[in-house]
Amino acid sequence: MDASYRRAGSGGGSTPRTVEDIYKDYRARRSAILRALTHEVEDFYALCDPEKENLCLYGYANETWEVALPAEEVPTELPEPALGINFARDGMNRRDWLALVAVHSDSWLVSVAFYYAARLNRNERKRLFGMMNDLPTVFEVVSGGPKQSRERDRPTSENSGRNKLSVKQTSEPRIENNAREPDEGFDEDDGDHSETLCGTCGGIYSADEFWIGCDICEKWYHGKCVKITPAKAESIKQYKCPSCSKRPRPM
Repeated sequence: MDASYRRAGSGGGSTPRTVEDIYKDYRARRSAILRALTHEVEDFYALCDPEKENLCLYGYANETWEVALPAEEVPTELPEPALGINFARDGMNRRDWLALVAVHSDSWLVSVAFYYAARLNRNERKRLFGMMNDLPTVFEVVSGGPKQSRERDRPTSENSGRNKLSVKQTSEPRIENNAREPDEGFDEDDGDHSETLCGTCGGIYSADEFWIGCDICEKWYHGKCVKITPAKAESIKQYKCPSCSKRPRPM
């Protein structure tokens, strides 16, 4: 596949400019990557030969995918996916490697969508992200993560009805009953998350930070405050915060 096709990524279609067209492009590229990492994973795995040069996984707007060398022109016409995904293939557990490719693919998909969205206004960008965020991420699908609605998974200060599986497999805690609608303003929601505080530093919940909930005391913590990364959380079946870990077991 030549570089010009790869840049266009849509078999000659026009550049998406509206929210709906950009979302359609995002969904098509996402579907292509999901197919590569699930239904056609054996083909994808074989193409990612560590003996080859730096390879990238491309998803196109016509719902096809390709493992190929990166574009040669600098700067590229579109953001480029993660480089060298093939090098780690044989040095990692296969599932972990696929999950890593999925995370990088999610990042690339968002970057392409918002490259196209540069000329949209603020409300249009918010609406676009809301539409994208309603879909499970590639990582969630590949790793078997939560596919429930974003509103249902948000923790409350009482932690009632908490889905503990989602804590281990998502990078952001969520607050029930305080979910924002896609078209609501940013400023008016500043205090919505004040009920969820970090059990270590007392910091207020922020959607752009990784949080984890203790399965014993049901308090929430910044991952950085308890030295837990999203990757490490994936392997934890039951998380105990530092305070609960120090408590003696009942006789």
